[in-house]
Amino acid sequence: MEGIFVPLAFFLALFAILYVYWTTRTKERLALIEKGVDASVFKSGCSKYVLVKWGIFLIFAATGVFTAHLLSQVFNEVAAYFTMILFFGGIGLLVAYVVTNKLEKKN
Repeated sequence: MEGIFVPLAFFLALFAILYVYWTTRTKERLALIEKGVDASVFKSGCSKYVLVKWGIFLIFAATGVFTAHLLSQVFNEVAAYFTMILFFGGIGLLVAYVVTNKLEKKN
């Protein structure tokens, strides 16, 4: 019976966070409409290359996991996984930045 409290509390907290987020967002937008301001401020200005960025990042993160698995035979397993995932994830973000900048300049 005691094992049910943690998942129940997790989902209740998740519901509460999402509820507060959505109600606050709605109130903000209604206040903008009442003042006569355009609500287009809330439209996300995401780049059209977001999927390219995520794809490159996840490829490099997977490479980090694979490298960490190989290094875990030699070094401490936790340290190998932690450092390699962060290292290759950072390299992936830098590569994604360069690639998306080149694609944006090209268009």
